[in-house]
Amino acid sequence: MLTLATLGMFSYGTYSFAWAIVDLFRGAHLELWAEIGLIFFGLLLVLSAAFVRVRVPGGLAIAISALLGLQALAVHNAAHLNGGVAPQIARAALALALVGCAAAGSREPAGRRSG
Repeated sequence: MLTLATLGMFSYGTYSFAWAIVDLFRGAHLELWAEIGLIFFGLLLVLSAAFVRVRVPGGLAIAISALLGLQALAVHNAAHLNGGVAPQIARAALALALVGCAAAGSREPAGRRSG
């Protein structure tokens, strides 16, 4: 479970900051502060994924804060990019699933971990 959460957080963070960088070079559709926010929170999520994996105290809290920041920016960006409510619900469900997997995986005894 912990490996799944780590890979999911890493992928989501990588997607977020890569999308913002590509958007900056192709002609920004968003304000500069929103692009910088996506890059910051995406990189923070990638870093916190490593913290979650090695069970650093507070690593899951950092990951949750990065996920909340990305969710807030996604709501802002949906207004500018004419996105609907459905993608926001999907992102929130993904974030909840990742946090749930990380929390469940961090409670497993060290000998029973699968990854």
